[in-house]
Amino acid sequence: MDLYKNGLSVAGIRSMVPFLQTNNLLRLYLDDNNIELEGFNVLSQACGSPIEYLSCCSNNLQSKGFNNLLRELRDSPIMHLFCTNCDIESIEIDNDYFPKHLSRLRLRGNKISTEGCRGLAKLLQGGDSTLTQLHLQNNKIDDDGVEILVNALQNNTSLADLSLKGNNEIFIEGMKACLRLVNDISGIKATLQSNHTMRYLDVKEEYGLLTPVVKIQLQISDSLELNHDYEDDLEVVGKEKVIQTQLHSGKRAELADLLGVTRSLYSDINSLHLPEVLALVGLHHGQEELYVALKSSIAGVISTVNRKECFRQRRAYLVAELAELDAELEAINESERDVVGVESGESRSSKRRRKMMGGYWDR
Repeated sequence: MDLYKNGLSVAGIRSMVPFLQTNNLLRLYLDDNNIELEGFNVLSQACGSPIEYLSCCSNNLQSKGFNNLLRELRDSPIMHLFCTNCDIESIEIDNDYFPKHLSRLRLRGNKISTEGCRGLAKLLQGGDSTLTQLHLQNNKIDDDGVEILVNALQNNTSLADLSLKGNNEIFIEGMKACLRLVNDISGIKATLQSNHTMRYLDVKEEYGLLTPVVKIQLQISDSLELNHDYEDDLEVVGKEKVIQTQLHSGKRAELADLLGVTRSLYSDINSLHLPEVLALVGLHHGQEELYVALKSSIAGVISTVNRKECFRQRRAYLVAELAELDAELEAINESERDVVGVESGESRSSKRRRKMMGGYWDR
């Protein structure tokens, strides 16, 4: 049902409630009707209807009305909720009261700031989060707000689409946080544990001068492309990111420069695993990259060789030492056997002498 720009009053909305409760209406458009809090409170009475798609854009919903609406929709089949330009500042609702089936939430053109991001973060952190799409364009989100959202998404495996365009207070630090979310190159483990679920993360435009912000957005898009290509296996995505961005010197250097990473990749790799890593470099990036990798890891390679040689020498020394100890132990045993033999002979001689003397005195 499309009731776009109909000037609905509270009385008009109240008259709709019985109809909504008794009809299998799946979609309802109430955009641009200047409906205020009271009208949405009345509308919430119809939340037991089978509506799956509700659009309330360009109404005076405000934060309180939005939070009340979400609570009322908790047990409804609602999957798509659009509340663009509704003067919403904060989200104050616990996971237990969030609509159980909601997958798409559009909050474009509101007044959501850092505090509002904290409320959204609670909804994204839950293990039962159902949101797959969250649109937050043209709000008042800054770098701190982005950091809050990014932290909440570290272990989120449901959200695939996050749009933050038009938040003019997001600068370089916020962009870096978004890039670290999808490809953290501070270490191999960090890359493997990055978010591999996201498919769309739009913060800034990708065209124009190649400023650091634009470069970061391009790198974000590259990582998201890998997420999309290997979406059926998150473990494979992580390994592919390591191969394509960590084990390619040029790609890693560019990412390290953008994110301020100064540590060498090879400082994190156990020297005994270097041959395997170098084999991956040669296999996926060719001989030129293998040469660069060898130069970068030569200290580790030498360390590995020296360590193995050290082990061999140590083992040979210990074997020789053990042979000497065995020889000394055998000499001691032989000496003890000789002593026992002498003592045994002396004992037999003494007995014979006593016997002979005893016989003499008996005469």
